[in-house]
Amino acid sequence: MILDSHHHFWNYSPEAYGWIGQGMDVLKHNFGPTELKPLIDEAGIDGVISVQARTEVAENDALLAHAEAHPSWIKGVVGWVDLTRADVGETLGIYSSREKFVGVREVLQGMDDDAYCLREDFNRGIGMLHDFGLVYDILIFHRHLPNAVKLVDRHENQVFVLDHVAKPDIQSATPSPAWVEGMKALGKREHVFCKVSGMVTEVAKDIEWTPELLRPYFDVALEAFGPERLMFGSDWPVCRLRSDYLRWKQTVDAFVAELSPNERADIMGGNAARAYGIALESRR
Repeated sequence: MILDSHHHFWNYSPEAYGWIGQGMDVLKHNFGPTELKPLIDEAGIDGVISVQARTEVAENDALLAHAEAHPSWIKGVVGWVDLTRADVGETLGIYSSREKFVGVREVLQGMDDDAYCLREDFNRGIGMLHDFGLVYDILIFHRHLPNAVKLVDRHENQVFVLDHVAKPDIQSATPSPAWVEGMKALGKREHVFCKVSGMVTEVAKDIEWTPELLRPYFDVALEAFGPERLMFGSDWPVCRLRSDYLRWKQTVDAFVAELSPNERADIMGGNAARAYGIALESRR
């Protein structure tokens, strides 16, 4: 089964999606299952995992409604809850009872405090996720990697998934030593997975991205996490800022082409299924 481990749905409004700013008009539309299904069919994708794009509990209900309306191909939802709330356990209990709810994400990259993930109240919430069978998605910029290592070291029994290879600053085909070091450090933690996603939108705006430009970044992630903890993700529709769905899927296919069949199968679906607890199925 081939899985897209990271995409978004939304009904666009400037108030709800204030992060969609100037120069991002291609994202200022509604994106739902009707728009995504033809794209995944064309790309040979069997299923997807929907990820929150708003820091509102209502986002969970909207994504779950889509998943429950399209159970054959929307395989899971990574939602949002305020993990710092004293009563967060009640909210986690409500959503973890829904079959398609598989994980939680906070927009750490948008916090004013780069050490937000080390707050005691936040870590109290993270500490509850394992008991509810939920994964935590780490959304950070590359500068946050040292603190991410400290976070995951506090929760050795919790499954974490790093989004977008920690958003490196891609100016050339030579990755920055700090990002490489951070990725290798996080990759040593065997309870952390990593999504090969969101790379095209981290390329400097004045540079045209190519597979050759991005290949060294994939190679770093592969070395750090191994083929048993990398997973393909599209980051659709955000990827539309720099790429269409099929082009990114074909790029990742080329990156993994020289790996063994089992390794390719893991990166293109098996690892996401294992991390998020999704039953593997045969290709249609």
